[in-house]
Amino acid sequence: MVTELKKGIYWVGGIDWDLRDFHGYLTQRGSTYNAYLIVDEKIVLVDTVKHYLYDEMLSNIRKIIDPEKIDYIVSNHVEMDHSGSLPMIKNIAKKAAIITSPNGEKGLKAHYKEDWDFKVVKTGDSISIGSRNLDFVLCPMVHWPDSMVTYIPEEKLLLPNDAFGQHIASSQRFDDQLGFDVLMEEAAKYYANIVLPFGEQVLKALEILNTLDIDMIAPSHGIIWRKNVPKIVEKYKKWASNETEKKAVIVYDSMWGSTKKMAYSAKDVLEENSISYRMMDLKHCHISDIITEILSAKYIFVGSPTLNNGVLPTVGAFLVYLQGLAPKNRTAIAFGSYGWGGQSVGIIEDVFEKIGFNIPIKGLKYKYIPFEKELGDFKDKISNCLTS
Repeated sequence: MVTELKKGIYWVGGIDWDLRDFHGYLTQRGSTYNAYLIVDEKIVLVDTVKHYLYDEMLSNIRKIIDPEKIDYIVSNHVEMDHSGSLPMIKNIAKKAAIITSPNGEKGLKAHYKEDWDFKVVKTGDSISIGSRNLDFVLCPMVHWPDSMVTYIPEEKLLLPNDAFGQHIASSQRFDDQLGFDVLMEEAAKYYANIVLPFGEQVLKALEILNTLDIDMIAPSHGIIWRKNVPKIVEKYKKWASNETEKKAVIVYDSMWGSTKKMAYSAKDVLEENSISYRMMDLKHCHISDIITEILSAKYIFVGSPTLNNGVLPTVGAFLVYLQGLAPKNRTAIAFGSYGWGGQSVGIIEDVFEKIGFNIPIKGLKYKYIPFEKELGDFKDKISNCLTS
């Protein structure tokens, strides 16, 4: 379904209603792959779609123009959910030059082994396409080295590829057509699971974007922002700055219930100290949903019993994921039960140290089954570090 964003500028992407996993990120609401067609003296396609949605994109383009007439294809980002249809559309739009960043040219050549007509741009470069100009800003590591954004000053329109996106499959295209709470939930999840490690780079990019007059942001996944532009920009500033709330996330798995007892004892201490929290059992909660909660949480508790001199597999997978995303300015406590080895708590703490978390107390572990005395000691130690 073609949607006109501004006069002569159209959404021509594809909707993936069935997507449920994106690189290990649970996408319960599916996703969209957004591509945009600009009809001016020159015809421009900004980004493409994942390869299996090519026919949908091509059908949308054909509702507006003959795709052979495309003059430029802007590749803001090399990743194949955006460039996957590039070889196919180039077979039709044979005269189209590909506008991309220096790293974008390298990445596209490495992916597709094609000697296309590349037009390489850098920050500050501008291309006239008639009544409009395309301005470019390189945003390396937001979230790949090749990433850049395209800005159309005459329309106050920002096309930032992955920045400001969400994984949502929807027949609506704009933020004022979808429930705001759902939209922000998915925007937070997207940031937490994809953009979180690159906060410093996001802040640098936002400094540049703050100099632009923007009234619409059209990302390459999800809904287009036209009503809540200031709100999503402000959220990105907060998330990129690692600002947190007085909130805790308790992440754990348990074999025979001992570590679970400790998790619930930690919950009691948080309640006594008026700290909001989420209990997240790794048997039932997906790691991408846990990271979304951690995005706004000051305190992180991680618990595991010892299994084969290590942690439970679910906890190990979570720790690998957490270390890769590496949220900053968090306070973390490790805990767990054990039978004879007791290595799990130390393994968890090693990850905390690598990330750079504040660790207010040495990890807490109890042998076999913690009863009233042990749980009382556990609570006292946590309470002391929360109030000190």
